[in-house]
Amino acid sequence: MPKPADVSVPDPSRWKALVFIALAQLMVVLDATIVNIALPHAQADLGISDGNRQWVITAYALAFGGLLLFGGRIADLWGRKNTFILGLIGFAAASALGGAATNEAMMLGSRALQGAFGALLAPAALSLLAVMFTDGKERAKAFGIYGAIAGGGGAVGLILGGFLTEYLNWRWTFFVNIPFAIVAAVGAYMVIHEPKNARNRSSLDIPGVLLSTTGLVALVYGFTRAESEGWSDSLTIGIFVASAVLLAAFVATEAKVKSPLLPLRVLTERNRGGIYLSLGLAIISMFGLFLFLTIYLQVVREYSPVATGFAFMPMIVGMIAGSTQIGTRLMTRVAPRLLMAPGFLVAALGMLLLTQLDLNTSYWAVILPAELLLGLGMGTAFMPAMSLATYGVRPEDAGVASAMVNTSQQVGGAIGTALLNTIAASATTSYVASHRAGATDANLLGLEAMVHGFSSAIWWAVGILVAAAAIAFALINAGRPDNEPSAGVAGEDEVKIPVVAH
Repeated sequence: MPKPADVSVPDPSRWKALVFIALAQLMVVLDATIVNIALPHAQADLGISDGNRQWVITAYALAFGGLLLFGGRIADLWGRKNTFILGLIGFAAASALGGAATNEAMMLGSRALQGAFGALLAPAALSLLAVMFTDGKERAKAFGIYGAIAGGGGAVGLILGGFLTEYLNWRWTFFVNIPFAIVAAVGAYMVIHEPKNARNRSSLDIPGVLLSTTGLVALVYGFTRAESEGWSDSLTIGIFVASAVLLAAFVATEAKVKSPLLPLRVLTERNRGGIYLSLGLAIISMFGLFLFLTIYLQVVREYSPVATGFAFMPMIVGMIAGSTQIGTRLMTRVAPRLLMAPGFLVAALGMLLLTQLDLNTSYWAVILPAELLLGLGMGTAFMPAMSLATYGVRPEDAGVASAMVNTSQQVGGAIGTALLNTIAASATTSYVASHRAGATDANLLGLEAMVHGFSSAIWWAVGILVAAAAIAFALINAGRPDNEPSAGVAGEDEVKIPVVAH
């Protein structure tokens, strides 16, 4: 008998496609931390001033965070495979420019280009998974792998960055992206078959693009500036006000235009809103921790770059185990909030251990178990979060829904770095002021004050993770992802994402 027209079978090459999607995602995520270790060497070689050093990180964050929604909608309009490949080629070219940089302007320009092409690449990668894996159990496995990479890629970047900087040259922290990108682009071209009828044929919302991009850039820059200039700085306050006005205008515009850049139904659906909010909060705590632990191990404990990278291995192991073993196995059996909320609480317990940091804290007794708990908790929580954020969404909105996941992470990272750094700096200053009188060794006092500042900020990170757990438990009410979407997952006007028919 002929097969009914409405019956479709999964694309047989979807698992091969996952390899190249995961490779591209690893490249983007590790790039966020790999440059951190190389930065002091690049600064010395290129003559970048201390005042402009932060722009090597900020230029990437501003372009990436500001253009994510635009990149997600381009993927919906132009095609996710096309956008994915263009993003990879552009990212490779920008990385080559950064590795060959001979001056400050070249370096900053390359970092901005990396961010811009990353903003095309990241939402296209996640939305490809969303439209290619629709079976509950397969989706759990695919997003388990993706979640492990998204969570652990930053720590991999620290290890790789340490090796490349110590044994080769800082330029290789850029050049290493080129083979990643070429392999992923060629593989994607050969094996990815995007589902039919999943593309958005509407026109591009230009006012929405301008308002969202400028609003998000202002928001990310505001937090970055607050870290260096302080929260009471008049320009910093002005930037935050401008960001609020621009983003409010963006929301008002999206409610009125015929073909919005970000349909408000993507944000207002209870589960997705809960995902974006809780994930953003969790990233705030994680980004701050990466920074503190890296400085603690290298400055206080005098670990080499390579040893510092390997010191993060327990977190990577925990991430992979939590995502691929715990999350994947339970996702089709229990509701996502029963994975996310406990996952964030386990991570908070690991963070709690790190509040005990002092000058002689044992790596094996405190830091290693803390990292394991953090990895297990975050890996368990990230996987259902990544899956549910795009589950039940209209096919033509998959790109922009994916972009919102990345946006919540990017904005969370900017907030986390600025907020926790400011808290740590304030606590450090107070410690020095109250202990200066009895101090005999200024160097020792400085180290003690720094560690005291870190532990004070980590207490805040614990509270933020507990808040993320509470939000996940309260807002996310979806059932198991292998069930038909309920009212909490997809409204009556939303349809299931199609798969490729052969």
